Amino acid sequence: MNKTIFMTGIILGVLAVILGAFGAHGLEKVLDTDAIDTFETGVTYQMYHALLLLVLGGVIPIPERTKKVVYYLMTLGVVLFSFSIYFLATNALTGFDFRTIGFITPIGGTLLIAGWGWLGLGCIRHFN
Repeated sequence: MNKTIFMTGIILGVLAVILGAFGAHGLEKVLDTDAIDTFETGVTYQMYHALLLLVLGGVIPIPERTKKVVYYLMTLGVVLFSFSIYFLATNALTGFDFRTIGFITPIGGTLLIAGWGWLGLGCIRHFN
């Protein structure tokens, strides 16, 4: 499981760098400043959680069950939160109105919060 967690962190990190560069250089002429800022919020959260997955998979000595739950909460949370933000920020460039699926963003955020909470509880249990 550690290898899967670590590799997911790497993939999400690489995608965050690529999407961050795309947002800064590829979207600056086609989106307004608010949309670019929104896009960058998605990139920032994705990178934070990519780094967390690297630490979780490589360093944190907690039980595998706890790691597995945190991994799934964080990965699904990043996909729902960050990727929905990417779509919402670039809404003006597409024919589909992504605002109709905007409810996904807070679900992703809730999963990220739950992942942090589960990690905290797992650490408290393990280190006591």
